[in-house]
Amino acid sequence: MTHRTIPFAHAEQRAHEWLAAVAHSLGTEDRRYAFRVLRTWLHLVRDRLTVDSAVHFGAQLPELLRGIYYDGWTPRRVPMRYDNTWFTSRFADEAGIEPADVPATAGAVSAALGALCSPGQLEHVLALMPANLRGELQGEAHAPADRPRVAGEHARIDELEDKVRAISEAVGALARGLEQLPTSEPTTDHAAKAAQEAHRILLEHDAVEQ
Repeated sequence: MTHRTIPFAHAEQRAHEWLAAVAHSLGTEDRRYAFRVLRTWLHLVRDRLTVDSAVHFGAQLPELLRGIYYDGWTPRRVPMRYDNTWFTSRFADEAGIEPADVPATAGAVSAALGALCSPGQLEHVLALMPANLRGELQGEAHAPADRPRVAGEHARIDELEDKVRAISEAVGALARGLEQLPTSEPTTDHAAKAAQEAHRILLEHDAVEQ
């Protein structure tokens, strides 16, 4: 007797398992709500990352959720520069919740994904975020700044954050390239390719002189 498997059954099951974990962390049985919140979290975090970091994190997701994660993504427009005030407003609009509920809601999603992803993966993603935004994604309430920043100060901080993220991403690419994996390529070739990829990332974000 021939047993036929349903196409995408395994992918669908994994997506449901992840969604169930997010719903549990949110303290709800409403899967539609949990899905809406998860999709909002994925898209906003994705757009704050560089292309390489976004792709690296996307590889952690189940197939069906990965498709949702990439839906509407425009690589040439990232990373988007936004602060936690904009994040709070956009998250509330997209998820259909009150702005005051955003930190706890985003933090619940982060907690669920942190347990589902490979160890250290979500921590790496959050480390690429500005401190205030990272705090909100971890469930901390938004604390207003003591004084408004002028446009020039915002520009300098944004530029510095971009360079720090580029350096972090380049170091990650270099480390991954130098991992000793079973391969027929000589170790020196791996090292050269890893160095070239790291240098490309730094050049792309003007973190080194050309």
